Amino acid sequence: MPRPVRRSPVSSRRIAFGLTVALAGFIAAAMVAVAIANTFTLSISKNAQIKSANGKTARENVVVNARGFAVYTLSGDSPSHAKCTAANGCFRFWPPVKVASAKSLSKASGVSGKLGVWRRNGLMQVTLGGHPLYTFADDTHRGLATGEGLQSFHGTWHVIKASSAKAPAAGTTPTTGTTPTTGTTPATSPPPYPPGY
Repeated sequence: MPRPVRRSPVSSRRIAFGLTVALAGFIAAAMVAVAIANTFTLSISKNAQIKSANGKTARENVVVNARGFAVYTLSGDSPSHAKCTAANGCFRFWPPVKVASAKSLSKASGVSGKLGVWRRNGLMQVTLGGHPLYTFADDTHRGLATGEGLQSFHGTWHVIKASSAKAPAAGTTPTTGTTPTTGTTPATSPPPYPPGY
């Protein structure tokens, strides 16, 4: 009959030590992942392609979110006067830039304006210079901004450019007063999202 294999006490201690080290490494990696998830940085995408509603294409440095997608503001939209909301369907086309925590917000050099958070609709939306930030659903990859100049949801969408990297002044709209825009764009541009808003 074969004899059972006996492990030496030294071998058992090595296995236990190895498992302890592996577990400690896993815990450390998990803590780093949580810390990264709770931080947010606005960065700059250099030489991004901007396709404007007027049909023009340009290459400029634009502000991007943590995933590298262009960040936009809507003229006249602010925490005190929300134009883009979940209720009017805007979030389907212009998802808000969200964070899990109001702590650890940062921005790259060249992005001007104070970062903040607006708590609404059960989420925390990032603001820059007091203006809520959004991405555009039609921007399918990094380094592309296709929503510049689109008119919808009673305002005009603008990608934040790093050269000035400044959000528009509060209440600035291409129209006079608070009269909503009609949402028309030149025939060469994509339709406003959604039509009729």
